[in-house]
Order: sequence, then structure tokens, then C-alpha cells
Amino acid sequence: MTAVLQTPDATATDVDAAVARARSAQAAWAAIPGPERRLVLRRAARALEDRRDELVALVMAETGSVRAKAEGEVAASIEELHLAGALALHPSGELVPSARPGRTNIVERVPVGVVGLITGWNYPMHLGLRIAAPALALGNAVLVKPAPETPRSGGLAWADALTGAGSPVAVLPGRTAGPALVGHAGVDMIHFTGSSATGHAVAAAAARTLQRVALELGGNNATVVLADADVELAAACGVAGTFVHQGQVCIATGRHIVVREVAEAYTAAVTLAAAALRVGDPLTEDVDLGPLISDAQARRAAELVDGSVARGATVVAGGAPDGRHFPATVVTGVRPGMPLFDAETFAPVVAITVAEDEDEAVALANRSEYGLSAAVFTRDLDRGWALARRIRAGMVHVNDMTALHEPQVPFGGIGASGLGERFGGLASLDLFTERRWISLQRSV
Repeated sequence: MTAVLQTPDATATDVDAAVARARSAQAAWAAIPGPERRLVLRRAARALEDRRDELVALVMAETGSVRAKAEGEVAASIEELHLAGALALHPSGELVPSARPGRTNIVERVPVGVVGLITGWNYPMHLGLRIAAPALALGNAVLVKPAPETPRSGGLAWADALTGAGSPVAVLPGRTAGPALVGHAGVDMIHFTGSSATGHAVAAAAARTLQRVALELGGNNATVVLADADVELAAACGVAGTFVHQGQVCIATGRHIVVREVAEAYTAAVTLAAAALRVGDPLTEDVDLGPLISDAQARRAAELVDGSVARGATVVAGGAPDGRHFPATVVTGVRPGMPLFDAETFAPVVAITVAEDEDEAVALANRSEYGLSAAVFTRDLDRGWALARRIRAGMVHVNDMTALHEPQVPFGGIGASGLGERFGGLASLDLFTERRWISLQRSV
């Protein structure tokens, strides 16, 4: 892997200074008419478009992703700026009837203020811009704390396009800035993307100052394959959903719950596909899977597999990591109580669990503290819709993979997978604005 340039860590003093500047700039930014803020975001999008190749290479170098993933991430990030621009044109208030003659009730949306954004390392550019763009469009200032593993693609490499276009953004890299932002008196809201364990700590710290908080956390996502499913389609989506970016995605497919009638065919199909995936360095080789983000992540993945095998599961493909390079792995006989069933895997591992019927499949899918994304496969769409409504998850996809995202659709989970308002499309209005009631009383 190409070495990534080291960046200085922001100190608590740096955070204080950045917060003060953000508070000063936010009021002026919010006073700019929405249509003009939209043009600012469009200028930033054009600036990033001009640097697309540079940004793709950077995402690959910092995250270990294959080129297709990096290209998709950069394209999606630029699209977030265009989509967010539309929010700046959305009506900013409403008139609510009053029971009192002569009174006009105006309920307007006002920006939250200063948003502290703490992002993850797996899709660093997109995780940053999918929150920063709508927050800015709606009149907020944004302070970005990228993951230590991806400081440049997580903020430093693209924030200048936004500041150069005229919007109030600052990047605070390193490990100190996150705790300094959470609970800071000058930060009105924290949006955190990361593990559920860290999310608990963020929520607890923010609660001490009643700081507004939104958490986008992990997932142990299930795909449910019924007896009448198109097995070829289900297997293709299961493979794509599990192995996307080496499985290091919150909406990746972790658990494959398959009704017994089609379990053998499904297992054969995903095993064949997994065996064909090439592992290596995406910067120097044409591969399907790059390295995991760290040695610690590779060790954790191996421990999840080994722990499940010790409890009776069977590895039928892969399972022999080489440093940070983890092959596409398929494990059968996975049951509740095994690490591969109970934990978020965040690795390229298909964990197959056989269910006797539809009801058991639903019960197994719901047997998790997480509730982010799920998938259901059946040829009967009415049956699929009914089953989707029985699954405890914020997003359920019928005849498609769990790893789906469309920027105009609200995104988020329940349980250990998230807290607070969704983001995406019009949901971002509720996330990044407050409602203010102003009444005007006329004499009658």
C-alpha cells in the first residue's frame, strides 16, 4: 500500500478556536438566501469534479478499497452536494391556523447552529459529505472530525472546495478533537458515525449538556432467503452485499438465513462466487478484495471465524488470512450463540444459518440487538412485503441486497444501530433544523 501522509492532530485548543470561528460565521451563512447557498454547493461540486481522479486515488490509498468502490464513493459524494442544494430551496416555514381571531401563527425552520461531524473510515468522503452537505444547505456551520485512519479523504482533501466556494467548514483531524467536540458548549449538535460501543459513549457525554445528538451505528444485517426465492438472484445479492469493501460497511450482509429447501443450492452458489474473488493490493493489482483497514481488524475477523468453528460451524471457503488480506470466506452451520451470528462482522465473511420455515427465519433475523438493514428474497412480492414488515430493521429490501443507499431516501436504523433523526432527502430537514413559532396578533 502507498504510504499516506501524516497530518497533525488538532488539540483541544484548536477545537475551541474552530468552534468560535464557526459560531461567528454561522449566523452570516444562515442569512444568505437559500438559492444562493445552493449555488455555493454547486460550485463546490464542480471543484471536486475537476479533482475526481485525485480523490479516487486518495480513497484507495487510505481505505484499501478497490477502484470501483472508490469511484462510486467519490461520485456519490459529489452527488450529495447537488442533492443538498435542493434542500436550500425547500419551504422554510408554514402557517398554522389559530383559534384566536387576528392571530397568525408562523412556524419557521431555523438552522440547528454549529454541527460537529464525527465520521468513520470505511467510506470517509461519502460519510462526511452526506451529512456536511445538507447541514450546510440548511444554514449550519460544520466542524468535521474525520477518522484517524482517513484524515484526508475524510475531510482535509475536500473541505477546501467548500470553504473556497464560501461555506463555513473546518476539519479537525486526530483523536483529541472528537471528545473535545462532544459536550462542547459552543457545538449545538453532534452527528456520529461509528461503532455502537462508541456511540453509547458519545450519547452519554452529549446528554450531560443536553447537546443534540444523532448516531449512525453498526449493523448485523440479515438476508432471508425463502423456499420460493430466485436462488441465483439471492446468491448474487448476498455475495455483493457481504463482500462490498471487504465487508467493512455498516449495511453489509452479515447473516444469511436460508430456508432448508434451498439451503444447499444457495450455499453452493455463494461458495462458487467467493472462490472466484481475487485478494490483493488494489493499487498494484487487479483484485476484487483489498486489505482490511488494520491488523487489528484482520485479527478480529479471524477470531470471529475461529470462535464460531469452535462451536460447531464449518468453513467451506476461504478462512485463511494473510496479514490484512482476508479471503472471501463462507461459513456454514452458524447458529445463535456463535460470534458470527451475534456480532457485527465487518469482514468478508458469509455466515449461513438454516431455518426450517419462514417463521423461524423471521425470528432468527430479529434475534439481534441491531436493526439497521435487511433483505428478503421471494418470488411473491406481496409475501415479501408482508415479511419485510415483520423484520425489526430501519430498512428492508425485497429481492435486493442489504447494502443499499440512495441519497434521496431516509437512512438509519433502530436499536443498537442508531439514535436520533434519519438523514437523507427531506429527512435532513428534521435533522438539521429546529422549528420556531412566531405569532403575530392583529387588532380585531
